[in-house]
Amino acid sequence: MTLNIVILALVTIERLAELVYARRNTARLLAAGGHEVAPGHYPAIVALHAAWLGALWWLAPDRPLDLAWLAIFVLIELGRAWVIFSLGRRWTTRIIIIPGETLVKSGPYRFLAHPNYVVVAGEIAVLPLVFGLWRVALLFSIVNAIVLWVRIRAENEALRR
Repeated sequence: MTLNIVILALVTIERLAELVYARRNTARLLAAGGHEVAPGHYPAIVALHAAWLGALWWLAPDRPLDLAWLAIFVLIELGRAWVIFSLGRRWTTRIIIIPGETLVKSGPYRFLAHPNYVVVAGEIAVLPLVFGLWRVALLFSIVNAIVLWVRIRAENEALRR
């Protein structure tokens, strides 16, 4: 049970730290002449991630751990770090466009247009599986797919302009 709490606490702390980093980057990008695109779906993203973490905090503390899924989750988190490191001060949780800026083509962006969303989809599916919560993994993966469908369409449209 204690390791479950440690895992959940680390993921929660990571998410909160990312929000602080994203907020700083968003403010800097907006101050540099950027503008936010399609902010209407952002509350759904926040609600999804909060509900996902809440469900895990509620259901996972006393569940048995699957170490194979935990190893996969750790690899996904390394992917998350690679994405954030590759974008650097451009990484944010919102869609911010700065006219004239070129797209990042390094790191995982050499291989995928939206590696961050691949990582997020992996996290939402895999962390519940670490605790044997396949129904949570399935439910939140379906909701995440819907939210990402909206998000990726909005982002692609913004990048085309």
